[in-house]
Amino acid sequence: MTPGIEATAVRRSFADVHAVRDATLQALPGRVTALVGPNGSGKTTLLLMLASLLRPDGGTIRIDGVDPVADPGGARARLGWMPDALGAWPSLTVRETLVTTGRLYRMPREAAASRAAALIGQVGLDELADAPARVLSRGQKQRLGLARALVHDPRVLLLDEPASGLDPRARIDLRHLLRRLAADGRTILVSSHVLAELEEIADDAVFMLRGETVGAERVAAAATRSRDWRVRLLDGPGETFGAETSAALARVAAALPDLDPAVVRVDRRDILMPFASEDEAASALSRLIAAGERIVEFAPATGELERTFLDLGDEGSAP
Repeated sequence: MTPGIEATAVRRSFADVHAVRDATLQALPGRVTALVGPNGSGKTTLLLMLASLLRPDGGTIRIDGVDPVADPGGARARLGWMPDALGAWPSLTVRETLVTTGRLYRMPREAAASRAAALIGQVGLDELADAPARVLSRGQKQRLGLARALVHDPRVLLLDEPASGLDPRARIDLRHLLRRLAADGRTILVSSHVLAELEEIADDAVFMLRGETVGAERVAAAATRSRDWRVRLLDGPGETFGAETSAALARVAAALPDLDPAVVRVDRRDILMPFASEDEAASALSRLIAAGERIVEFAPATGELERTFLDLGDEGSAP
């Protein structure tokens, strides 16, 4: 399968600041790829280069097979770009904004109007379709920004913090929309600090640290380290540590004698205990049930992306 996005050894500096030192990644059609990294890791700079808005100092980029440096117009015709904050024309209505954007992509007026109407429904701005952009909230402007990125029906989407400012209902709608767009064969690269949301939509992940994408072997090693699982017993710890909590911990220790009590922690009504794999966790669950414990909740305390992200950060400054 030909990647929708392909970057090899891309770098970019601003004077003495090396924002992106060495970025190599692939994002495939039909899949949502998460771009994960701490503040200052180079994610936004990389996205700007992928969007043909910033020229790399070195390396190669292909957007649906097109070099955005040699042919920025060709790349932009194939990609939709949604930055963290996209300014709106304050006097134009939502509908006018989308029609104007379509016209800038050289769409015929009728086609632009038809596309605008469809997108207004998709992003949930029906009631504000004819309201000027200046009255929109931060979250509503984000929805408009996503619609603008989709006006020309691009095959590649670059989204920087698309859920910023959205309310819970709008976040859920965004997840569903991105999954539908991926199912339609689009390549979607999403950068977000909300890892729990990325966990629910991402098929693949690219991690960045200090301007470099992290190699697959290093990511795989981080992902195999033990992580905490959250266990809630029907007759478990109370809100404060007391006799009830001590009794619950004693029962867990008896059911799981090979688990070091020193690594078991209490978080309000939950017990946190580390397991090296899902097999170990499943075995522990079976033994707890066999010991007569009534389990209300048994799940990882963190998602795969968050665990890998934290473990990579714990490696210190090693490249």
